[in-house]
Amino acid sequence: MKLKKYILCGVVAAGLSTFAGCDDVLFRDAPVDQISDAEIWKNAMLLDEYVLPWYRNMNHGFSTYVPTTIALVKSMSRYYMPWFGDQIVPSKTDYYNAGYGDLLKANQQEITNWAEVNWQTYYTQIQSINRLLENQGEIAAGEQKQRLLGEAHFFRAYYYFLLWRMYGGVMLIRELFDPLNNGTTYPRASYTEMVQAIREDAWTAAGLLPQEYDNTEAGRITKGAALMLIAKTYQWASSERFQNQEKPYLGFTDDQSRVMLDSAKVAYERVMGLKQYSLIQISGTTEDAFKQEYRNIFLTKNSQESILEVQHSDDGNYDTGFGHKLDRDAAAPYFTGTTAAYTPTQNHVDEYGMRQGYTYDARHPYVGRDWRFYANVLYDGSVYNGHVMDIHTTDGVAGVDLTPYGTSTTASVTRTGYYMGKFVNESQVIDNDDAYASSQNYIIWRYAEVMLDYAEVMFRLGDTGTALQMVNDIRSRAHMNALPSLTWDLLVNERRVELAFEETSYWDIMRWGIAEEKLSGATNPIKAMTITVNTATKDTTYTVGNMDRFPTRVRSFDPRQYYLPLHWDDVRYHGVEQNPDWTEM
Repeated sequence: MKLKKYILCGVVAAGLSTFAGCDDVLFRDAPVDQISDAEIWKNAMLLDEYVLPWYRNMNHGFSTYVPTTIALVKSMSRYYMPWFGDQIVPSKTDYYNAGYGDLLKANQQEITNWAEVNWQTYYTQIQSINRLLENQGEIAAGEQKQRLLGEAHFFRAYYYFLLWRMYGGVMLIRELFDPLNNGTTYPRASYTEMVQAIREDAWTAAGLLPQEYDNTEAGRITKGAALMLIAKTYQWASSERFQNQEKPYLGFTDDQSRVMLDSAKVAYERVMGLKQYSLIQISGTTEDAFKQEYRNIFLTKNSQESILEVQHSDDGNYDTGFGHKLDRDAAAPYFTGTTAAYTPTQNHVDEYGMRQGYTYDARHPYVGRDWRFYANVLYDGSVYNGHVMDIHTTDGVAGVDLTPYGTSTTASVTRTGYYMGKFVNESQVIDNDDAYASSQNYIIWRYAEVMLDYAEVMFRLGDTGTALQMVNDIRSRAHMNALPSLTWDLLVNERRVELAFEETSYWDIMRWGIAEEKLSGATNPIKAMTITVNTATKDTTYTVGNMDRFPTRVRSFDPRQYYLPLHWDDVRYHGVEQNPDWTEM
C-alpha cells in the first residue's frame, strides 16, 4: 500500500475539535475544514485517505523520536519498545536524561505522561473507526466498501488489544462518543468482555478481507492478520498472570487458562491453514552467506513470511514521508554514526548457543555461535559493509568504533560493546542530508512468530512433541541442529533468539509476569563487553561488566507497571476505578 501524504490526520477524521498532531503543511492545499462527512463517505479517494491514520498509528515502527528536553516528552516522545527490555538499549547518554531515563526508573509522572499519550492516540483512532461504521450506509456498495469495513473491524479490535495489554480492561465504546450531546458513560470491561469484543471484531474482519492483495495494495490488512489478532488475543489471555484475579478488569476471576489455550490452538491452526505464509529458507552454508540471507528476511518488504508490517516510505524521506532513521541511528562511528541508539547487550549475546561440534571458549567467545548471532549482532572483528568492526582498545587507545565521530560533544558510541546487524541495510547511504534516511518496513507479526507461539501453546497443553517440531523447524531454517527434547527454558530461549529486538520479546516479559526480575537493574543489570589488546604480551582480554556507570539510573520496575494508569479525565468522567496503586499528580 502506497502511504500517501494524507489530507485528513487522525484527529480530524475522528471529528474532534483539536488539531494537535497534524502537519500544518497539510492544510495549505485543501480546505479540509470545509470537507463534510457526507463528502467523505461519497468520495472513494477521501475514504482511502480516511483510513490511513489507522495504519499510521498502529505502531510507529522504527520512526522514533526521543527528546532530551523534558517539556517535549509528554507530547512528542515515541519509543522503540525493545529498549525497555534487556536485549538492546540506546547508548546515547542524552536519551537517559529526560523521559526515557525516567521511564526506566519507574518515575510515576513520566509513566503517567506516556500512558496518557498512548491512551489518547488509541481512543482517537477508535472514535474515527466508529464514525465510519456509523456512516457505512452512506458508502457505495462494492469492493472498496467491503475492504473498508474489514479494515475498520480489524483496527477497532487491534486498538482495543493495544489498550488491553497496557491498561487491562478498558471502556468498550462501539459507537460515536459525544459527551457534549450525550451523557452516556461506560464501565471498565472485564477480561471476558475484552476477549469477546476483540475476537468478534477480528472475526468479522477475517470474513470481509482477502488473503492477499496485488502489489499496488501490498501492506493492507488481510484475513491472515485478522486471524493472527484472534490468536494473539487468546494467547495473551491464557497467561497465568491473568487467572484468579479479584478485579475482573485485571484478569479472569477464575482460571480460564485452559479454555484460552484451547482457543489459541484453534486460532493459530487457522492462520497456518491458510497456507499463505511460510519461512524464507536460507541456502547459504557459510557464515557470510547465511548472515546476508538472514538479514534480507527483514529488508524484504511484505515477504512470504510477513503477516503485518508498518509500511515505511520507499524513499525513506523522514521530513515529508514516513521514513525513519534506523540506519543513521544504529551506525557505528566508522560510518559517521553519532547516536548509537540500537546497541545489543551482553545479556542478549549470552542467549546464543553453540553450533554442533563447538564448545564455548571464553578466550574466543564469538567462535562457533548460533548462526543467527552473526546476522543479528556486529561484534569486534566482524565485517560490515567491508569494514572490520574495531570495538576494542589497543594499549589504551580506543578503536575507531569506540571513538566518537566528528566534533560533536554529544556524539555517542556503543556502551555495550556491540552494534546492531539485524534490520540495518548495508547499502543505505548515510550523509549530511538527514531528511533522507531509511525505508525498511517494521514487522509486527511474521510466520516464525506464529510457529513459536503455537509451540508455546502446545507445550503448555502438554503436547511437547508438536512444540518440539515447531521449534526444530525454526532451528532448521537457521541451520542449527535439532533439539532432542524441549524444556520451557529452551523454548523461551528460542523465542528470544529468533525474535531478537522485535517488540514481541518485551511483551513476552510482561505477559509471563517476570518483569520485576528482567526489567530491574538490581536483579538483571544490563551487561557489556569490554575488549582490550596488549601488543607487548599479545593478549586479548574479554571482560563482562555492567553497562550503566550511573547508579542513580539503574533500571527499576514497580509491579503496578503491569497495568499503566488510565487517563485521569476518563476515570472521573466515567466514574471507573483506576488501576491499583496509581495516584493523580
